Amino acid sequence: MTEASEAQSSFEQSLKRLGEIVEKLESGELGLEDSLTLFEEGVKLARQAQQRLDSAEKRVEELMAIDAQGNPVVRSLPQE
Repeated sequence: MTEASEAQSSFEQSLKRLGEIVEKLESGELGLEDSLTLFEEGVKLARQAQQRLDSAEKRVEELMAIDAQGNPVVRSLPQE
């Protein structure tokens, strides 16, 4: 598996886990401590997912960049 596909898989897994956390929190069946623990995990996952999205957006912007003459700017992007 390539780094890009691993990052995608990890991103997808994070979203899936976030969905599970939301369902459990919304069920109202958890105690306060369990709810706080899950909420904390959810916040961490959401921040990590946002960082991945920000990184992907930056890469897309770099790939779509054009110079003053309207030519595409071509350069290597660092692998994550």
